[in-house]
Amino acid sequence: ALEAVRVGSFDIDAAIQNYVRREHGIAIGERTAEEIKVAIGSADPTGDENQAEVRGRDLMTGLPKTVLLTPEEIRFAIEDVVSSIVASVIRCLAKAPPELSQDFLVRGMYLVGGGGLLRALADRIQRETRVPVKLSNVPLEAVVLGAGHVIEHYEALKGMFMGVRR
Repeated sequence: ALEAVRVGSFDIDAAIQNYVRREHGIAIGERTAEEIKVAIGSADPTGDENQAEVRGRDLMTGLPKTVLLTPEEIRFAIEDVVSSIVASVIRCLAKAPPELSQDFLVRGMYLVGGGGLLRALADRIQRETRVPVKLSNVPLEAVVLGAGHVIEHYEALKGMFMGVRR
């Protein structure tokens, strides 16, 4: 990668927590935010518009409170994070050498990491970059597996590294 994306799955969860706090006046934990993301979160509309019942602590009374959240609300809550991810991908593509750009158009790119599990993120990146995007079969393990492959085959792959800073 020519640029590291400094936002991801945890930032999406934090955005959901902040939204629920600000708009509904309840505090939820990280696990609840992740459950919301998995249940109804998406980078773009998916046609599945089921609501999620969310329980948290009312910030005014301190008592338990339940609210219903819609996928549209969650898309709004995470839009800044999703846009940041897409913008970073676009910057990487813009910096890529011409030969690599050609490879992207022919072979596409793989989406890896926990953020890649967000529904419709691959579709959104593909739509905004016009480059085919596939989700890795093992998105949570892909980065570690790739790093291991580079270590094992460093001599053959060292020509790929461009101006690595320490």
